[in-house]
Amino acid sequence: MDPKDYKFVKYEKNGEIATITFNKPEKMNSYVIISVGEDFAEVLDAITQAEEDDEIKVIVFKGAGRCFSAGQDLSKVGFVYGFGTGKDDRRPSQRIRLKMDRMGISEGYKRFFLSPKLTVAQVHGFALEAGLMIAMLCDFFICDDDCKMGFPGQRIGFAGGGEHTFGHLMMTVGMRRALDLYISGRQINGKEAEAMGLVTKSVPLDKLEDEVQALAKDLCLMPRDGIAIGKACRHLFYDRMGLTDSFTYAYITHTMFTNVRHEPGEFNFFRERREKGARAAFHEKDDLRQQ
Repeated sequence: MDPKDYKFVKYEKNGEIATITFNKPEKMNSYVIISVGEDFAEVLDAITQAEEDDEIKVIVFKGAGRCFSAGQDLSKVGFVYGFGTGKDDRRPSQRIRLKMDRMGISEGYKRFFLSPKLTVAQVHGFALEAGLMIAMLCDFFICDDDCKMGFPGQRIGFAGGGEHTFGHLMMTVGMRRALDLYISGRQINGKEAEAMGLVTKSVPLDKLEDEVQALAKDLCLMPRDGIAIGKACRHLFYDRMGLTDSFTYAYITHTMFTNVRHEPGEFNFFRERREKGARAAFHEKDDLRQQ
């Protein structure tokens, strides 16, 4: 795909630096990641463009508009399996769930973590759920002091499971903080994220672009072979730590989550979305917690 043909991504090359900009500002750069929708497919294609360009040493990921990424498109989740339409009373097959989850979670997210190029996440505004996971999987994570980040999607009913980055998060901030962030779904700002070691650095918003560009240019001083060898060595180390295994157990546990049975009185996002719409359904859980 020619980068000029992208609808949901901007691809720019400046010397040895490629910049991939999530470009769905009207949706807060939320994508259909599970099953790899048309929009997220462009993100993966842009990564391929950068990785196949031998001149490129560094890939910078950023977001257009008010934020980096709000994560999964909640108006679409679930429908990729074929449920939620009310047209078929049968539960979606396990093979379809596993296929869709493997495509997006196992294969999609892995592209960020194991890219042979050095990767930098330039995060502003919001980095929520899948958006935060993508930033965490980059080699460097630079954010603005006031940005909000967290895993609010956990409040849909995951209860701290069904995701691929828990191991990464635990090894970054420790088990207690990881459990707090994952299970509660609470959001923290850039300064708090830096204090707990979740991000590489937090800076004022008006300094963010300059900070990232300075870092990217500094990284480009390293030889291409050195970067490639270093990334390959860390891949081997990540394998031994079990971090790459997380992409396998994540898609399987996510499929298990899609089989959750809701008992009377329990919050059911998909039912609420069907009756009230995605936005109202997502905030319904917060409203119930405050009562």
